[in-house]
Amino acid sequence: MIRIASLLLLLIISNVNIRAQVSNPRSQKTAKNIILLIGDGMGVSQIYAAMSVSSKTLNLEQFKVIGFHKTYSANDYITDSGAGGTALSTGVKTCNNCIATDTLGNPLKTILEIAEKNNKATGLISTSSILHATPASFIAHVKSRNNLEDIATWFLKTDIDLFIGGGRKQFICRKDGLNLFDSLLERGYFITDSLHKIQNNKSAKYAVITAYEHNPKYSEGRGDLLPDAAEKAIQILSEKENGFFLMIEGSQIDWGGHDNDINYVVTETIDFDKAIGKALEFAKKDGETLVIVTADHETGGLTLVDGNTDKKITAKFSTDNHTGVMVPVFVYGPGAENFGGIYQNTEVFNKMMDAFGF
Repeated sequence: MIRIASLLLLLIISNVNIRAQVSNPRSQKTAKNIILLIGDGMGVSQIYAAMSVSSKTLNLEQFKVIGFHKTYSANDYITDSGAGGTALSTGVKTCNNCIATDTLGNPLKTILEIAEKNNKATGLISTSSILHATPASFIAHVKSRNNLEDIATWFLKTDIDLFIGGGRKQFICRKDGLNLFDSLLERGYFITDSLHKIQNNKSAKYAVITAYEHNPKYSEGRGDLLPDAAEKAIQILSEKENGFFLMIEGSQIDWGGHDNDINYVVTETIDFDKAIGKALEFAKKDGETLVIVTADHETGGLTLVDGNTDKKITAKFSTDNHTGVMVPVFVYGPGAENFGGIYQNTEVFNKMMDAFGF
């Protein structure tokens, strides 16, 4: 009887240990840098469509750690980019249209602001306006994503080191008559409309405003702006001794979904993947950088109903709006193993905080 009781006790202890290992696989590794890449509107079908027609293997296929997050917002099963971006940037679900505020309009601290307070360099990149909902949710605090002029003023309220995207209009052609470029210059920013005009200076901050409103489609001449911006931003931010946080958005995957245009979706996803390649290239050499690739939501309800080995696909969309499906999370670097599984979109923020050791 004693032997049987001892064996039962051993089994119970073993089972507890196994359950603890399954439920709490936290890594003790911390990351010096985090690069968060958000493919706006990018679900699994968008990714596989790009894989199917691309002449090269996508950089996304290099990731070994993959998870999924649930995208619904505080007030709707179907999120928008304001609530979706806020969940990723603050770890709090909020109402659609809100930008880094809770459901009552109170401001929420973002990962960018927290990184800044911990003496890390920070940056934002977007192929849309830099004031659009996703990038805005990392730096601004407004009740409506449509308050673009208000969002622009928040770039004067932080010490963000670098931002690249469109949106010149709301900085200089404002209803209040202010020229925010003058204020940025007073705060030490080098302002330009081109990556090629950046003058390397370790003490400088950069506002690279590449379009009056939004940048053009990749298919209409944007070229390699996104991967080039990613490479330049990483180069600049990595010179800072305390590490950095960088968010890179492939904005127009979403717009292709809204238009139900599979060619638009695919070209934007492949372009976004080039930026992913720049992040991975740096992370593999650096060894201290966590790369996270995800989306705020899926757009279009895309289904691939046919295809062939000649890199042709037949696609159908079920909506011209967002959907409620889970979206993938691809992760590489120190602490990546913590991102496997299925979880709420808010957990991406919590996992980034853990990775930074905050």
